[in-house]
Amino acid sequence: MPVRIRLQRHGKKGKPFYWIVAADARAKRDGRFLQKLGIYNPNTNPATIELDVDQSVEWLNNGAQPSETARRILSYKGVMMKHHLLGGVRKGAFSEEEAEKKFQAWLTDKEQKILAKSKDLEKAKEEARAKALEAEKEANEKRAAAAAEAELPETPEGEAATEEVEAVAKAPAPEAEVAEAEAPEAVEEAKAEAAESEEE
Repeated sequence: MPVRIRLQRHGKKGKPFYWIVAADARAKRDGRFLQKLGIYNPNTNPATIELDVDQSVEWLNNGAQPSETARRILSYKGVMMKHHLLGGVRKGAFSEEEAEKKFQAWLTDKEQKILAKSKDLEKAKEEARAKALEAEKEANEKRAAAAAEAELPETPEGEAATEEVEAVAKAPAPEAEVAEAEAPEAVEEAKAEAAESEEE
């Protein structure tokens, strides 16, 4: 019976997660399986992968063939590395202890890389938050400045115009000024006429 290590889809539309299973190659994708080896959730960043390494290596040693995606996941978690090292042990290239040491060194290096990637992602998120906060502050300052301009008193030109209007309103009419200016002349003319009549 040909055995495949492959992904079995679960989850809802648009947000899938997968079981990593060993199944008969003739079975349906989401049908019966022989053993569940782990889970893979691509919705998180970085992706969440939980895998039983020893069981996966055992299935590979028994001739199970991984699908392309499953092979990448197994390689990421070190299953393919351990399978390769155990092949070297079977051939007598090195002992099991040496193989285990090499595998642990590989795992440590891989964990450091994953940790560095996680830190980079956190740093990028913090920078994005800081930029968004600065942009929001600038927008708030602009809004506050616009509101302050709307509430300011009238401009100096407007105040000068108001003062001119008030001065014009208080000033007497031009006809009155002419009448006042002509009145003393009329009084003098009347006096002169009265003096001439007395002399006659």
